[in-house]
Amino acid sequence: MDYPTFPKAGFVRLAQILAPRGPIPVSKSTWWQGVKDGRFPQPQKLGPRTTVWKADDICALFEGEADE
Repeated sequence: MDYPTFPKAGFVRLAQILAPRGPIPVSKSTWWQGVKDGRFPQPQKLGPRTTVWKADDICALFEGEADE
């Protein structure tokens, strides 16, 4: 992954995942539809207004797209 500031472990929020700050170049609505369809990893809820994803799941997703 060519995003040096993207963490390799821990949790990340949606703003860190989606472009322009993150490695995945899709819109929020496309991302949430992909989560619903199973194309993207499922989130974890840390609180009523805090949704996160595992950083290693996002790295695996991004690296998998690069291989195709």
